[in-house]
Amino acid sequence: VIITLDRDNNHFVLNLVETDIDSFEQDSVSDKVERLIKWSRYWHSHLFNLPEPVSKGKYETNFTKEEYIGAIDKTRDYIRHGHIYQVNISQRFTFPFEGSDYLLFRKLFRLNPASFFAYMNCGDFTVLSTSPERFIYRNGDYIETRPIKGTRPRGKTSDEDEKLQRELIESWKEDAELSMIVDLLRNDLGKVCLPGTVKVKEHKRIEAYQNVFHLVSIVEGRLPEHCRHMDILKAVFPGGSITGCPKVRAMEIIEELETVKRNIYTGSIGYVGLNGTMDLNIAIRTAIRKGDKLYLSVGGGIVYGSEPEAEYMETIHKGETFLQLLS
Repeated sequence: VIITLDRDNNHFVLNLVETDIDSFEQDSVSDKVERLIKWSRYWHSHLFNLPEPVSKGKYETNFTKEEYIGAIDKTRDYIRHGHIYQVNISQRFTFPFEGSDYLLFRKLFRLNPASFFAYMNCGDFTVLSTSPERFIYRNGDYIETRPIKGTRPRGKTSDEDEKLQRELIESWKEDAELSMIVDLLRNDLGKVCLPGTVKVKEHKRIEAYQNVFHLVSIVEGRLPEHCRHMDILKAVFPGGSITGCPKVRAMEIIEELETVKRNIYTGSIGYVGLNGTMDLNIAIRTAIRKGDKLYLSVGGGIVYGSEPEAEYMETIHKGETFLQLLS
């Protein structure tokens, strides 16, 4: 069963997949649909009996402050010597966790109703994602990507909102990061798109969410006939906004400096359709629950002008903001 949200009509769609085509009968499908509806009502009525999500004890990170700042200094050294222009460096928080991860997901979504949220119970572990970032959207021969670089909190008043938006638009650091990633993604799409069709539809557009503003660009192109989904993924994966540029060298530096594997963090969640459509997110703001632990990775784009202390404190702020949800 796949549950999707139809944003245009504001309702959920329950998709029942029938795998046994040979024994397909309309009556049996109707029975399954009826059971599915009863199950969904039962599940909804029992939500309030689930244990509240809570974290007891101190969190751990895979970097000390000195180690993380050292990784940023090493990154800036690579930039100074011409290896890269930008790289995304992250650290992982580990929280002790009790209770229902589904209730935590609901709480996360209420506080941050992002465009590409996902809850996946994978048996041994659960994925909770409230990502706002679209990686790749495809519809027939049309393809687009929407990188995010730059975030500011929402203000308490409309005047504060306007000030923070202006600050985001005028930030040289955010402009440099976004412009470099846009150039990288134009190159990635150019590997599979028809010549001359890749263009920047919008650059440095402000997107407002419940708690934050994001700086976003839209890069689009046209695909040749018979272009396969796998051809696209081979050309563009992983996303440039969470690796760096040049991408391959940035990934090598990430492998060198980060002390744990990213797992699903900065990968993609979404769907790949048989009807020529595809929609994938960038798996940021994504946590993994496994046993009595909850794992959350956070990071940021590092350029030569980055302040190591400020970059470190930004990751701590992101991690502790998440911890407040469990208090």
